[in-house]
Amino acid sequence: MRTVMLNRPHTTIDEDGLEPTDTYQLSAPALPTTARVAREFVAAALEAANRPSLVENALVCVSDLVTNVVQHARVPSLSVDVTVRGDRIVISVLDGNAVRRPRRRTARAGQEDGRGLMLVRGLSAASGVSLVWDELNVVGKCVWFEPRADTGP
Repeated sequence: MRTVMLNRPHTTIDEDGLEPTDTYQLSAPALPTTARVAREFVAAALEAANRPSLVENALVCVSDLVTNVVQHARVPSLSVDVTVRGDRIVISVLDGNAVRRPRRRTARAGQEDGRGLMLVRGLSAASGVSLVWDELNVVGKCVWFEPRADTGP
C-alpha cells in the first residue's frame, strides 16, 4: 500500500515575534501520479493562503520538480512544502538523494526534456537548490522556488 500524507498546517512565529509563518506539508511516494497530487495540494495551499494569482505558475513549477524527482532522484518518497511568511511564498520539493543534484541542460530542438529548471526560473521570482542536513550529514536536497503571479495574456 502506498500512502500520501498531508500534515495539518502549522504556524510558527519568527525570531522577532512579529511575523507568523504557515507551513503546509505533503509527503508522498515518488511515483508518476504524484505530480498530479502535488499540483492539487499546492493549489489548495495557495487558495488557503489567499494567493490565487500564484496558482497557475506554481502548478507548472511543482509539476516539473516532482517529475524530476520521480525520473532522476531514484528515491522511494518525496515531500512538498508550501511556506507562507507575510507576502512571501516558498514552495519546496525535497527528496533523500543528495548525490543526484539537478542541473540545467540545453535541450535540442524537438527534445521533450531538458527545459524544466529553465522553466521554473522563468516562472519564479527566485529559485534554487539547497542541501538538507541532519545534525552532521547531508541527507537530501531541496529544490525551491517563489512563484511569480500570473499576469495573464
